[in-house]
Amino acid sequence: MAGYGKGKFGSGLEINAQVVNGKCPFCHTNGILVSVYRTVFRCITCGNDVEQKVNGKIAYIPLGENIVMTDAKDFTNG
Repeated sequence: MAGYGKGKFGSGLEINAQVVNGKCPFCHTNGILVSVYRTVFRCITCGNDVEQKVNGKIAYIPLGENIVMTDAKDFTNG
């Protein structure tokens, strides 16, 4: 790891992750939620994404449909 943070792309890398305790609205367990984006968190128990809302208290609401990642080659013509 002597080259970490050096070179063309390494100097611009900055990772900020937030880990919080909360109740997942999908699996209804009190567990750990890891930030994926500023207000979007992923439940480590069931893997669903929730959005953090702060309105006097912190609440986690479902973010919508689950996103399914597919290979780019599935959409090509060859």
